[in-house]
Amino acid sequence: MSYSTRLREHAKKIGRDTRIALVGAGQMGRGFGNQLGHMDGISLSVVIDIDPERIKLVYGDLGISDIVFSDDVAVLSKAILDGKHTGTANSEIVAQLPVDVVIEGTGIPEIGARITHSSLIAKKDVAVLNVEMDVTIGPLLHKIAQDNGVIYAVCHGDEPVEAKVLVDYARDLNFEIVAAGKGKNNPFEPLSTPDSVRETATKKKMNPKMLCSFTDGSKTMTEMVALANTTGLQLSKRGMYGPASSVKTLQNTFALQADGGVLDRPGVVDYCTGDVAPGVFVVVRHNDPYISHEMTYLSMGPGPYFALYRPFHLASVEAPITVYRAILDRESSLFAPHLNAEVVCMTKKDLAPGAVIDGIGGFTVRGYADNALDAKRDNLVPIGLVAGAKIIKPIAVGELLTYDHVELNADSLIVKLRKQQDDLGLTYAS
Repeated sequence: MSYSTRLREHAKKIGRDTRIALVGAGQMGRGFGNQLGHMDGISLSVVIDIDPERIKLVYGDLGISDIVFSDDVAVLSKAILDGKHTGTANSEIVAQLPVDVVIEGTGIPEIGARITHSSLIAKKDVAVLNVEMDVTIGPLLHKIAQDNGVIYAVCHGDEPVEAKVLVDYARDLNFEIVAAGKGKNNPFEPLSTPDSVRETATKKKMNPKMLCSFTDGSKTMTEMVALANTTGLQLSKRGMYGPASSVKTLQNTFALQADGGVLDRPGVVDYCTGDVAPGVFVVVRHNDPYISHEMTYLSMGPGPYFALYRPFHLASVEAPITVYRAILDRESSLFAPHLNAEVVCMTKKDLAPGAVIDGIGGFTVRGYADNALDAKRDNLVPIGLVAGAKIIKPIAVGELLTYDHVELNADSLIVKLRKQQDDLGLTYAS
């Protein structure tokens, strides 16, 4: 039965629509809110953003102009319970509101940590668009969700979840996973900054920092680390190979080196450039000659490697599937019990003592994927922790940032939660 049908039945069963809080009304949040607002059985009860005009845009897309704006919990709660649509600039109060599901769509690790942590403790399901936060403290958030009987999930629509769907499908068909990954759909400019991409960002109606996180590779590194963590696959190597490929040659590119490919072993995550973007893929093989023969008969190629390919990911358009799965099936679309991989920091310029790191998509560092145990061995700092950190030891451009180079922001909640995760033994597989 379709989710749309089941959501209508669920609303009848509980006597009301499921109430949703959307935190972050940027490009992704606006699309997410639009999709949710058109679904029967769902009420977009509150939209939270620092810009009230963006809140109005989300509701305006749905033909809603009567909005109760307030920063008062009591006022908002009464309006929500009365079935009204509300808005506020104060994300700190979302956990206190009478909603069932919180969507964290800010993309900022520190803010995401505050919203997600407080909402899970308040026993609300949380669906996040904030993969940067997940690869930093995802195991702890998953445990908190389990302890409170709620769902924590990274959303459908981005490559990690959609590639995971293919991995799960292949495993259910008894295939060996040789490689899983995505096509990178922006030019790779590792030293790009918000200023260098500003003109392009303006044309695309994007935040320059967001576009910069794509072009400098941070987003790809983060997404592939999330895929490794949730599937149990390993990174192909520090930084990954990232070869050029095409849809037609995926199975050749991501074959083992002995067979002419780039990989030194199977069971890994990587990405490629070329026409594979905006899709995701899994390269598989089977140990039974007859099944390999069947795959060739079914026009999947000569073997022994075969590519399973999804040619798209629909971002905010399909992200609501995560919400529906949480409500109806009580399952998470993506979580990580521990970290196989980390997103660490590579410098974009020389940094002297006293310099302050601006974080993902900024001027100072970019994300770089690494095996989690290698990152631990080399004392490397996760990029999700470094916003606002101060350089205390000089470091040159193109080097990996260690804990010895920085003084982290002691007041940062995500820094505190990462320490808690480490202390509980959740970060690395035992």
